[in-house]
Amino acid sequence: MRLNAIARHKRIARGQIIFRCDEELPYFANVVSGVVKLSKALGDSRQQIVGLQFPSDFLGRPFRDRSPHDAEAATELDLCTYPSGQFECLIKEFPGIEHRLFERTLDELDAAREWMLMLGRKSAREKLASLVLMIAKRTQTMGCSTRPMPEHLVCDLSLSRTAIADFLGLTIETVSRQFSALKSDGIIALPSHREVVVPNLARLEQAAEVDMG
Repeated sequence: MRLNAIARHKRIARGQIIFRCDEELPYFANVVSGVVKLSKALGDSRQQIVGLQFPSDFLGRPFRDRSPHDAEAATELDLCTYPSGQFECLIKEFPGIEHRLFERTLDELDAAREWMLMLGRKSAREKLASLVLMIAKRTQTMGCSTRPMPEHLVCDLSLSRTAIADFLGLTIETVSRQFSALKSDGIIALPSHREVVVPNLARLEQAAEVDMG
């Protein structure tokens, strides 16, 4: 296929910047493995994480010259890249590629709406449980929706406690307390600072739900 003919593999180290905000985009990419952190700089030199991208997600925007945010490798990262100009030509030529991009755009819109609910309605405990659940599920499936989800999951959180606090709109102290509480309740285990074990997926899902009582 002509798409494969222009594809190039790119490996990026944890912490490396992929794109800067307003930087010209030399390529469009598909995340093969790892996690990408998307962020925007605030006026007081702080940064706000605005999204995470996982395997099977697309990085970059066709028909857009510059990046709308900073993109950083939150973990070791494997990308399949396509030169922007050639990829855009193929989109026009092959409707199937455009259809897949449209589907992924709708998925991102749904995820953004879910995140609005989380930030606006959920408690600190529910927010953290939701984030752990999202990362555990996305890194486990690696983009394969047909593979059954096991009840016992092990994942790399990929984010520091500071980044998690920024992402969830919480303080670092609150994040640490909620990690400890989830651990004490047996909902998660923490073998290391970033590794999380989920002994029972259903219990984590329950912890992530909004208590309407």
